[in-house]
Amino acid sequence: MPAARSSSRSRSTGARGQGGAQALPWHQAEPGPVVLVTGPEQLLAERAVERVRDACRGRSPELEVVAVDAAAYRSGELSQWTSPSLFEEARLVVVSGLEAAPDALVTDVTAALGTLPDDVVLVLRHSGGARAGALLKAARELPGAVLVECPAVKTSAEQRAFAQTELRSHGRTIDDDALDALLLAVGSDLRSLAAACSQLADDVPRGAGQGGRAARLTADDVDRYYGGRAEVTGFKVADAAVAGQRAEALRLLRQALESGLDPVPLVAALALKLRGMAKVASAGRGSPDALAKGLGMAPWQVRTTRDALRGWTPDGIAAGITALAEADEAVKGGGRDPRYAVERAVIAITTARAG
Repeated sequence: MPAARSSSRSRSTGARGQGGAQALPWHQAEPGPVVLVTGPEQLLAERAVERVRDACRGRSPELEVVAVDAAAYRSGELSQWTSPSLFEEARLVVVSGLEAAPDALVTDVTAALGTLPDDVVLVLRHSGGARAGALLKAARELPGAVLVECPAVKTSAEQRAFAQTELRSHGRTIDDDALDALLLAVGSDLRSLAAACSQLADDVPRGAGQGGRAARLTADDVDRYYGGRAEVTGFKVADAAVAGQRAEALRLLRQALESGLDPVPLVAALALKLRGMAKVASAGRGSPDALAKGLGMAPWQVRTTRDALRGWTPDGIAAGITALAEADEAVKGGGRDPRYAVERAVIAITTARAG
């Protein structure tokens, strides 16, 4: 028996986009008679389509989902899926690859616009380029249409925003320094970052903390799961810096920067190192096994951190942390030259150890 008839569409509430379409970010995508998903970032587009599908299915559990691949399209096929259903079944038709669509598909989609039954939602995916431009313009002008733009995620700020959104979708939040460490460990590949967020959200216990802290991920959580996996260019810089090896630390730092590593996670790696040293130094004597749990570290981390503490004084650690706080502000927009800021921090750390 068909589900009770319930429109798969909803009224968009986002800002007015190009044409008459309502513009929504990918993480707020919702159904309309036509949902236009544009831009080169494929993962964001997939997330947007998933949200539209889930919303449609929430209203019509027996939703029929039809995937149309532009490359394999044959003339007239679209009308089979966008015509009124005898059984009043809701349908979601997702047309992918419009940027390389054959003429037949462009003609059929154009003809379908404005004649779609109430229970058909048509998603059009176009990754960029001039192909099917007239079709895109017509889709934007359709009353109730939704426009979801998925631009390339390039900058550190955009990657951070993506990871935070991913974690929120799992009911988790993350400390700023933990996010820095995660980006350092995983890198800028968006799918890898999404997978890491999912793993952390699933695997890190929520505990019994109060005030939302139970669901919040910390730098220790990230270090526990990804500290050993990182490509550790940043961690290598940190290891050399706290060992007082100024020339080696600067060489590694410049190499990391030249390879494209952002100064923000480099500062985060240095901060993780010094904070760990401060924690272990303040814990006093005791076996690594006994101290590890209270410090939120693995026993081997306590041992290696103790090794790193040789040659350091409490004042030296404090001076290093102060230098990193200044660098952190500089690399996050407070300074003119983020690369120089992190280099200056490395010099300050090696000086603090020698002192």
